[in-house]
Amino acid sequence: MLRIAVPNKGSLAETAADMLAEAGYIGRRDPRDLHVVDERNNVEFFYLRPRDIATYVGSGALDVGITGRDLLLDSASEATEISELGFGNSTFRFAGPTSRYSALHELEGARVATSYPGLVSRFLKTHGVSVKLIPLDGAVESAVRLGVADAVADVVSTGSTLRKAGLEVFGPVLLESVAVLISANSTLPGISTLQRRLHGVLVAQQFVLMDFDCPRELLDAACEIAPGIESPTVSPLHDPNWVAVRVMVPRADRNDVMDKLYDLGARAILVSAIHAARL
Repeated sequence: MLRIAVPNKGSLAETAADMLAEAGYIGRRDPRDLHVVDERNNVEFFYLRPRDIATYVGSGALDVGITGRDLLLDSASEATEISELGFGNSTFRFAGPTSRYSALHELEGARVATSYPGLVSRFLKTHGVSVKLIPLDGAVESAVRLGVADAVADVVSTGSTLRKAGLEVFGPVLLESVAVLISANSTLPGISTLQRRLHGVLVAQQFVLMDFDCPRELLDAACEIAPGIESPTVSPLHDPNWVAVRVMVPRADRNDVMDKLYDLGARAILVSAIHAARL
């Protein structure tokens, strides 16, 4: 059986579980379960702390796992990223007291608090900056106010949490992180199937299926507006002057495409959700 590590809690857990369910796998019903066997799909799920997943997968104890790119890089695990999963996006930045720092080199000799000492240490070494790292397990924005550190390196979304703590970001971005599928041996049986299924879920989230009727004389123009992945499916209608067209359209563009098709002369324009796909 393919052994898959899944986050048991935190920001990645719920979306990872939903994505696996959409991909056809049977997950846990009780949030306290740490191990689930899906015999139909010949896989086992192990629910672990997100920070530990890269270590288990890198050691070969488990075959493949879902975790954050930040956690993978921080762990220095032997596992490697094999697919992005399209959720859990985050940005890592340095932050310090307002107007105190403006460039990375100004951190030389400073105390920097972070929950990602491995990631931050390697980044600073690459840039030739030496600091004293203060490892903390979360809530690092309080470290400066409490006198534990001079600056922090942390996840930044809107920056509001840092501003409330009297901090502002500076210097380069350390990392743009996202949830990823990882493995130490991506050739193991079952991994390619897992990748295809998860990719199918991503496609279903990013595209919709659009059907419309179009005057035959306008078909070429309609296909320029909605070209599809490879080519639209075109079917004859009872009226020989009209055709039915089916095409995949990026979800974010669907209303713009519908407007353009209607203005062109297409009618009966319908949009349907896609639940799974293989491209």
